Amino acid sequence: MGHEAWEMIGRTPSYIVAVRPLRKGAITDFDTTQRMIRLLLQRVGVSRFNRPRAVICVPSAITAVERRAVTEAARRAGAADVQLIEQPLAAAIGADLPINEPIGNMVVDIGGGTTESAILSLGGVVALEPVRVGSFDIDSAIQAWVRREYGIAIGERTAEEIKIVLGSAAPTPDEVVAEVRGRELMSGLPKTVVLTPEEIREAIAEPVGAMVDSVVTCLAQAPPELSQDLIVQGIHLVGGGGLLKGMDIRLAQETMVPVVRVDAPLEAVVLGAGRCIESYDSLQAMFIDKRRR
Repeated sequence: MGHEAWEMIGRTPSYIVAVRPLRKGAITDFDTTQRMIRLLLQRVGVSRFNRPRAVICVPSAITAVERRAVTEAARRAGAADVQLIEQPLAAAIGADLPINEPIGNMVVDIGGGTTESAILSLGGVVALEPVRVGSFDIDSAIQAWVRREYGIAIGERTAEEIKIVLGSAAPTPDEVVAEVRGRELMSGLPKTVVLTPEEIREAIAEPVGAMVDSVVTCLAQAPPELSQDLIVQGIHLVGGGGLLKGMDIRLAQETMVPVVRVDAPLEAVVLGAGRCIESYDSLQAMFIDKRRR
């Protein structure tokens, strides 16, 4: 699971298959998801005799059926009580934003499978624009572009490394070129090509554009009073996809609003979930079932 499984992708013999049980923020393999949650619970010391309460962060775009699937998978894995919280809310709590104040706070959470833009005020979501486009779509776009332009097949891990080293949403200083090795489709032999940041920006233009458009659409839904707050407070960028070089510059250019990367963008959502567990009674109004009644 996790980093150990990621190291195995594209390197396994035929009898071992690395699977991703969640795609686009939804469960695609129920049994594997259940086993993954059980493994997570075992790692924190949960056994059959101490069934815990669990808070799980889910995308805002999740359907009622998908919500039930997540809850059921966690219960079967050993959780006694399962509550769901929307990722933008959890991220705002984890980033220490004053979401219970009558002030507009905007969070943009770019995850692996989804990008969620939310404007929060008084402990609730005022405007929301989720799209099922995320970091994995950027990786896929790089793979497809290298295949189309250079006739070379590269794996998921290589595409992610290219994204980290060369990927950017806007031109940035100190750009470098990089050698990429893959398998040539025509001959089947290994081949090395040199890629530039400009080429990768072109390759990922479509998914990055969809993310930026969702942020602009969310801002357009904001009430006038909260729009004033956002010019002062800025947009808070969280999630692994928010680490893409130049993403903060691109968003600031497109929205004319300052953009701030939070201190721990990768951990913000899970830190927020942890605070919900610590202050379970005072924060339970944030949970999805409580808010939809």
